[in-house]
Amino acid sequence: MIPEHDFLALSRANEWQLEPFSFSLPGGDRAEVWDTGVLCIEPQAPGAKAVILSCGVHGNETAPIEICNQLLTRLLSGERQARQRTLFIFGNLAAMNLGVREVEENMNRLFSGAHSRGPGLCNRERVRAKRLEQYVARFFAGGGCERCHYDLHTAIRGSRHEKFAVYPRLGEGRDYSQEQVRFLGACGVRTFLLSESPTTTFSYFSSEQFAAHGFTVELGKVRPFGENDMTRFIEVRGALEALITGDAVPLEPWRADDFLFFRIARVINKQSEAFRFLFADDVENFSEFPRGFVLAEDGATRHLVEAEREAVVFPNAKVALGQRTALMVVPTTLWP
Repeated sequence: MIPEHDFLALSRANEWQLEPFSFSLPGGDRAEVWDTGVLCIEPQAPGAKAVILSCGVHGNETAPIEICNQLLTRLLSGERQARQRTLFIFGNLAAMNLGVREVEENMNRLFSGAHSRGPGLCNRERVRAKRLEQYVARFFAGGGCERCHYDLHTAIRGSRHEKFAVYPRLGEGRDYSQEQVRFLGACGVRTFLLSESPTTTFSYFSSEQFAAHGFTVELGKVRPFGENDMTRFIEVRGALEALITGDAVPLEPWRADDFLFFRIARVINKQSEAFRFLFADDVENFSEFPRGFVLAEDGATRHLVEAEREAVVFPNAKVALGQRTALMVVPTTLWP
């Protein structure tokens, strides 16, 4: 059993490995611990969905970690009972314990096989990413005709749209899901970035490899454990719990004006250690600049705003060479 039903505490005490074990829940369902930070709930009579909730891929993004642990504790204690197969993943326990984004390498750039390219499995975060891929594959092989993966994050900077989601590129023959957009709307997420290129993020891995509804969901700004205003997450916590327990999720009728959509126009990558942004450190996500404004310098290269209403998202100069320092996005539409 898990002391005080607190799987997060048990995992943080065993940050890189935990021997598998399983046990019965009060309602007769089964809980299976596959590894540290990885716990699967198998209902006796599972519904039609297979749901992955992941968090803590960046260790200092604490609000999603606290949300997931609260949900899981309620399920393990028997206060609520799952009706859908659900896999909880707390990604980078060592980074959580240090209060940092990563220990050696950004784990959310290590999926879809990136863990084994370049220098290969040279650090524990790469090994962990490979194992998480294997757990996702194992979970989705276990059943559930509709696969969902919500990878929950918070951003380094504030945002003009506090909660938003990245919708990964979809494979051939797949369409954007209005129902999923409406569900995330019930979570309080009403802004979406449409990614049109392959990436190495966790949500893209599930979407591309298993045709899951995959989303990277940003829920606000990074704060230390215990400093999150949890009242700001009532909608997302309620909607996710309702999804897992089979309760009705209050989906509002589709209204295009309720949502904002952006497409990723281009990606700015860091090519030298001289890279620097030419705007203030407190500039928020989705801030727009006039066409021709010099956003950044990277040695002899200058990055300028190229289009009207082009906005910056995820600016971060403190990344490794070759990695993304910012996304540049422009407004778009998805449905009338």
